[in-house]
Order: sequence, then structure tokens, then C-alpha cells
Amino acid sequence: MLLLIGFTATVAQVLLMRELLVVFYGNEISLGLFLASWLLWTAAGSSLFGLKLLSFDDKRKVMAGLQVLLAFALPLTILAVRCAKDVFITVPGEMLGPWPMLLTALVVLGPFCLLSGGMFSAGSRLVESETATAQAGATGAVYLLEAIGSGIGGVIASLVLVRQYTSFEIAFGVSLLNLLAAASLTLYRDAWRGIVWAVLVVIFVGGLFPFAAPWMEQQSLAHLWHGFHLLTSQNSAYGNLAVVETESSRTLLENGLVLFTAPDPQAAEESVHYALLQHPAPKSALLIGGALNGSVAEALKHPSLERIDVVELDPDIFRLGQTYFAGEMSALRDDPRVRIHISDGRLYLKTTRERFDVVILNLPEPQTAQLNRFYTVEFFREAVAKLNSGGVLSFQLAGSENYITPTRASFLQCIRRSLGEVFPEVGMIPGDTVHFFGAKQPGTLTDQADELLRRLRARHVETTYVREYYLPFRMSPDRMSELTEQLRPTPETRINRDFVPIAYYFDVALWSSQFNERYRVVFAKLASVKFAWTVMACALAIAVLMLAVRWTQPSSTARASVAACVAAMGFTLMALEVLLLLGFQAIYGYVYQQLALLVASVMAGMALGSWWGLRRIASAETGANDIRLQRVAFIQLAAAAAPLLLCGFFLICSQVGSPAEISWVAHVLFPLAGMLCGMLGGYQFPLASRLFFSPKQGGNRNLGVLYAVDLFGACAGAILLSAYFVPVYGFLKTAILILVVDVMVALPAFNAAWWEKRRRA
Repeated sequence: MLLLIGFTATVAQVLLMRELLVVFYGNEISLGLFLASWLLWTAAGSSLFGLKLLSFDDKRKVMAGLQVLLAFALPLTILAVRCAKDVFITVPGEMLGPWPMLLTALVVLGPFCLLSGGMFSAGSRLVESETATAQAGATGAVYLLEAIGSGIGGVIASLVLVRQYTSFEIAFGVSLLNLLAAASLTLYRDAWRGIVWAVLVVIFVGGLFPFAAPWMEQQSLAHLWHGFHLLTSQNSAYGNLAVVETESSRTLLENGLVLFTAPDPQAAEESVHYALLQHPAPKSALLIGGALNGSVAEALKHPSLERIDVVELDPDIFRLGQTYFAGEMSALRDDPRVRIHISDGRLYLKTTRERFDVVILNLPEPQTAQLNRFYTVEFFREAVAKLNSGGVLSFQLAGSENYITPTRASFLQCIRRSLGEVFPEVGMIPGDTVHFFGAKQPGTLTDQADELLRRLRARHVETTYVREYYLPFRMSPDRMSELTEQLRPTPETRINRDFVPIAYYFDVALWSSQFNERYRVVFAKLASVKFAWTVMACALAIAVLMLAVRWTQPSSTARASVAACVAAMGFTLMALEVLLLLGFQAIYGYVYQQLALLVASVMAGMALGSWWGLRRIASAETGANDIRLQRVAFIQLAAAAAPLLLCGFFLICSQVGSPAEISWVAHVLFPLAGMLCGMLGGYQFPLASRLFFSPKQGGNRNLGVLYAVDLFGACAGAILLSAYFVPVYGFLKTAILILVVDVMVALPAFNAAWWEKRRRA
């Protein structure tokens, strides 16, 4: 029954994270806001319910009541998430800004997370009363069981549930488990209660589950896609896929982000013809993304092209294409020159033995960490290595016909400089969409519209938009020179790298500035803050806080040190999990498929570490508090070194090239690294509980407060790392920052241990 605490929370987290990604159009900052809101409310629930439960005698009834409330809260929370668009968005297709995002996450997640956090306190009280276990042992045992349940829930949800069932079917299934658990807690006293519970379960299974779930799914989708004609919406291993229809076209979206629209002849022509015309006689091409927007059919018009390899990550895109994009699918299916690969585009480029004359990125802008890895120096190096002599790489980013804003210019300058770090020749074509080209050899590219038109006529390629009516204007000398000057990198222009994804941060700033110019100013100022100042500010804040506690409450120094270590461990453990996920994403690019395995490995490590910590407590029950304090402090130092070791691990993994080695690293070493990271937090928490709830303190204490401290630290880690530290400073500097935080917290713990030893002596 206690396993259900973690199981319910993790399944709900997977469901709601996917739902909010769709509402927020796949914007990755929403994940930081989601996790921060989730952890904040869960921490509040654990603390508040832990305090309130002190006045209740019947712990079983309290636990059962919370599970009943939780059973109803999950489906209603999903419904609230999908209806959030109707509250904040009045124009179909409009995006939510940062403030509405945060407000939405805080409002819709509050009730469920408060109850979920209260379950930890209620479970701890139940274990304490039923087994006559000390307070520290009760919280440690529940922490262990919750971690095990979370690991199980993560694997089952991501590998089975979200692929085969709708969100409401999963939610009602989890609700049924909670109702059954609540029934088991109350049946032992009253047979009549058993009959009542049996009737309720029969009504739930026979009525609500098969009928209410489909009805709520249909009604909530109508709210979610208000203003659109939704043809289908389904979950895949990589997110939610939806097809919407207008009068003359259909659009495919993944997690709310537009992948392509068809037919869209202008986008289809421009995405491939500019690139293929830059090569004098292309025979082989690689198209990464945009397989069904008509680009393939346009590319096949070039008579010299003998082979085009098309790469898409999600196989369900082609399954939807059979039904909703039949015309575009025929170009892929009927021409023998087309070869389809279901793989991450970068992973395919890294492992294939083929060479190409032209490589075309037909992807959205680097709005997420997954997309950003296609615009880094490391990717450009992998691309140039697979180009034939005279080969060309091409991609496109949003620009402007007349005026490029300073923020947009900084972003494009970053990409321009990163491209120039690898390719000896770089070219651009201005317009609403700026087309970038990188040539493997100097003298390959041309900036003359007449030469491109000559090649177009010689190849007898019939086009509507890439032709003599538009190309000379678009590539006029004054427009070309103006764009070159606007995007000329400056000495301050940053280079976009896999493990320092600054372009992703620029894109977040661009997205934010659409809603309020003040967001752009704030992001620009944050990006300009020197790393050394950030480190000193964090160290000073921790030092002041610890000195204030010692000055105002000298008798509680040991407990304050323990609480600080737990908060820092929550921060560090969340940081390690974020780094692990982003590191996997930067190297392999399919973290959504591996999300369950990586998260479950961290939770399994927490469970293993917690079990080990409980055993150490049981085997040394008479041990002195100063020794336990030293152990907590030493674990904190180990946590300080962990991010640096993880960064070294990423660098080694990024050099692995063969498919067999990549598979072994991705499926074995990464989960093992996650397990080792989780063990740090899992081992520390029982020891910290033993100290925090020491019998010497006396009284009947709030058993949820230490868990809340852990979650508050994790909350800070979630939002700071995903939205600021990693994009601006990169992996290594973020690891150094975490090291400073952990060392600053560990030192007072060592000092408190020394004072405890003196008192004992």
C-alpha cells in the first residue's frame, strides 16, 4: 500500500508533464516550471499535513481519506490542464507567455500535489503507530517504499501505459488502485463498510471506467484544441502527436509544436532547392526531419539525384502519414531513390558509413535541448565528416524581411559563428526565413541569383516560388550585404556547444520577448552575469543563512545543519537528474524513449541507498550523533564531486562511435550512472532523519517537515538548472556551482559534528 504513494505520484507526473507540454507548445522551460510547481506544492503538502496529522488518532482513516481524495483529484487535474488554454488563450494558435505558464502550473497542480505530499506524512504516521517504530525509522521506511514505487511507476507508465491507453484511462486505472487501497485500510473493522466499498468499486469499474474516461477524453480534447478541427490525437514513445485540419491543409504537431503543414509548396521548395542548387551536381542527399511536408517530392525533381536518405525519429509520423498525408507518403513509397530511416537524425549521421553531397536540416528552431543539438559545433563537425568533397550543409531559421531585432540578431550571430567554427565557407540568403549554408571546401557556394537560376533551368526543375520572379529580389546585392553585416559575429558572440547550449537560452529569450519586452531585458541581463559572481552570490547566501541560524538558535545548530544538508542534497539530486537527462539528450537525442529507464534508475538508486542507510542505522543504533553528522557531511562531499564525474562521463560517452558500443552505453552505463546518483540522496535521508528526529529533541514532531525541506531544495534545482544555469553556463560550470553549494553546506555539518563530539566528551 505504501508503494502506491510513489507509484501514483510518478504516473501522475508522467501524464501531467506530457499534458502540459502540449498546452505549452513543447517549450522546454515549461518542464522547469512544472517540476518547480510540483515539488513546491508537494513540499507544502508534506509539511502542512504532517503538522495537521498530529491531532488525529485514527491514522488508517486519515490515510484512506487521502487516497480517496487523490483518486478523484488525478482525472480532474488532467481536465483542468486541458481546459487551461480556454482561460489564457483567446485566439487559436496563440502561445502562452512565461507568467501564464507559471500561473497555470501552480493553479492546476496545487490540489493533487498537496494531497500527494500529505500521503508521505500520513504514511509515516501510520508506520509509526502500526509498527511502534521510532519517528526517524518511520520516515526512512516510507522514503524507501516511495522510491521503489516511483521506480515501478516510471517504468510502467512510460513503457506501457502512455503507449497503449489515453490519459484518462490511465488516470482512472490509478484512481481505482487508490480506492482499493483505501478500502483495504478500513475493511478490517466493519463488514458493512466492506459491502459499501464493494458497491462503490463495482460502480467505478462498471460505469465510470469504461464510459466516463472516453467521454472526458473527448470533451477535454475539444477544449484543448479549441478553434481547430482535430482529426486525431495519440501518444507515441516520443510525445503526443496531433493532426489538425484547416480548409486546405493539414498540420502535424508533436507536443503542441508544429512539425510541418501540408500542402505548403513554398516551405517545401525553399527547404531543399536552395541547398541542392548550391551544389553543381548533387547525387546524394540526407534530409533530417520534414519528411511529409512535400520536401522529398521537390528534391526528387533534380535529375542528378541518385539517392535521398530521409530520417525521422518517430515511426508514428509515418503511420499517421498513411491516413492523413497520403499524397506526401506516395513520394516516399513509390520512388526507389528514397530510403527511410527511423532514427535520431544526429545519431544516424554519426553512425552511418554513407557520404552525402548535401545534408539538409528540415527541423524547427532550437526551442528545446533536443533540437538545439542540431545547431552546435559538435553536430557541424559530425556533418562535415560525412560530406563528400564539395559537399554542402543547409538549414533555415526565422529572420525578417526588413529589420532583425537585437535579440534575434544575437541568436543568429551565435549560430553563424558556430557554423563558421567548422566550415571554411559560410553563406546566407535573407528573407523571412534566413537560409544558412556551410561548404566543406572554399569556393563552393555562390551568392549570385543568376547562377542559381542557370542551374535551375539546366536541370529542368519546375518550381513556383524558387524561380526568376523571387530569387533575384531575395538575393539582391544590397540585401545580401546588409544581412552579412547584421549577422557578423562580434568578439562577445558565444559559440553554441552540446554541453554549453547557449543558443537554446537565446531562443527562450526570443520566445519570451514576444509577450513582453521586459522578459527580453531580464533574460539579457541574466545571460550577461559572470559565472564568478554567481558562485560568490550562492556561497555568500548560504554562509549568511547558516550564521543567522547559529546566532539566533545556537541550541539547534546540529538540526539546522542536517536540514541544510538535506535541502542541498535535494538540490543536487535534482541537478544530477537534469544533467543526466540533458546529457543523454545531447549525445543520443531520444531521451523521451529512455526517460522511463533513466528516471527509474535514479529512483532505484534512491531505494537502494535508503535501504543501505536504514541498515546502517539498525546496526549502529547506539552510535553517537557526532559520527552520524560526519557521515551526513561526507555524503554531502561525495554529492559535491558527483556532477564533475558526470561531466567527465558525458565527454567519454560522446566519443563512442560504433552502434554496438552506443547501445551498451545508452542502455547500461547511463542507467548505472543514474542509480549511483540516486544512491547518494537515498543513503543520506535515513541518517538525516535519525538526527533530525533525535529522541533528545523530545516531543511529537511533524514527520513531513524534513521531506518538505528535501523537496524545496529539489524545487530550486529544477527551475534554476533547466531555465538558467545549464543553458547559460553549460554543464561543467554548473557542476562547479553545485560543488560550491555542497561544500558550503557540508562545512557547518562538520563543525556541528565537532561540537557534538566535545559535548559527548
